[in-house]
Amino acid sequence: MQSNHIPLAERLRPRSLEEYIGQGHLVGKDGVFRRFIESNNVPSFILWGPPGVGKTTLASIIANSLERPFYTLSAINSGVKDVREIIDKAKKQRFFNTAPPFLFIDEIHRFNKSQQDSLLGAVEQGVITLIGATTENPSFEVISPLLSRCQVYVLKAMDENELQILLDRALTTDAELKTRGIEVVETNALFRFSGGDARKLLNILDIMAGAFEGSFTINDKTVTDSLQQNIAIYDKNGEMHYDVISAFIKSVRGSDPNAAVYYLARMLEGGEDPKFIARRLVILAAEDIGLANPNALLLANACFDTVHKIGMPEARIPLSEAAIYLATSPKSNSAYMAIDAALAHVRRDTNNRPVPLHIRNAPTTLMKSLNYGKDYRYAHSFEGNFTEQEFLPEGLEGTRFYAPGDNPQERTISERMEKWWKGKYGG
Repeated sequence: MQSNHIPLAERLRPRSLEEYIGQGHLVGKDGVFRRFIESNNVPSFILWGPPGVGKTTLASIIANSLERPFYTLSAINSGVKDVREIIDKAKKQRFFNTAPPFLFIDEIHRFNKSQQDSLLGAVEQGVITLIGATTENPSFEVISPLLSRCQVYVLKAMDENELQILLDRALTTDAELKTRGIEVVETNALFRFSGGDARKLLNILDIMAGAFEGSFTINDKTVTDSLQQNIAIYDKNGEMHYDVISAFIKSVRGSDPNAAVYYLARMLEGGEDPKFIARRLVILAAEDIGLANPNALLLANACFDTVHKIGMPEARIPLSEAAIYLATSPKSNSAYMAIDAALAHVRRDTNNRPVPLHIRNAPTTLMKSLNYGKDYRYAHSFEGNFTEQEFLPEGLEGTRFYAPGDNPQERTISERMEKWWKGKYGG
């Protein structure tokens, strides 16, 4: 067994953009972060992406490359006092024409309004350059004045090619692993358990290195067995967090209220932010229940607002109510599928098809002379508030993006569509 040592993820932490794996859209040849370093002109920004994709590392690389002070805070255990202390320190070290230090705040979405307000003045005056990191959509939890002063950059989970590069680097460059005679036979389980998370992959390698003496083989069985035998270690590092939220969402989607409440309890007992759970329920209500029960989104939104207002421990009750309601609701992803189908069509259809003349607005005499709005039929002027006319551009007539789901609510919608459009959107 291994003795205590620096974790592999820390031993392999990149020190420069050249060592950094992934996020080519940001750190590639023409990437914005390379331009930041070249110009020494870095605005405040927020890095938004899943865990283990290098948010902290990227912030550190930029600060080190520009040789600026780099202060770090975690939103989990820092408050307004900590923020003000760093701002005061930055003000005292401020000299004419010198670039401001960086303040990196991990999990910035967990800062409340007053904590975020305490940052505003320093960011506006250029006392600090703020770098926030979050796994959550910043527009949900970062206050508008602060968000408007920060660029937001989206980081993506690692794909298999990038995970393979990371694995190869770990086995060939790490001083400890490269002496162990590790043979890689299969990577399916390793990459699956990693889930695009670099830190998780390296933690799994650490667990395996500790489970075997000398050389060992990486295959699907050895990876699975090592994780099952060392699940406590795996969980202690917080890596199970995203597995539990995944199980929660899939239990609700799969209409199992008992499993949903069980995973909800695990998250709450583990100290999960109840607003994080409430946000997931709002997304789930739209994505998975959708038009089968439109009230689900209303209830999920009400739960989200209530959780914001009352906090824990009482927030557990509306969260439970919403989770059970969504789990026991009929399911449909038809709205989700419809918008994705329409977006996919728009992205590949480069014709920029003109809007039919009869449904264009005609606020000027010139537009009217060009037949804008001519022959448009105002639906409310017809029986049943419907009259058949073409709304899609030429060449897309009859294209169907929305397919009603097989549930009572959408069967009614389907019947209505058939009555109105007489098979035009059938199939």
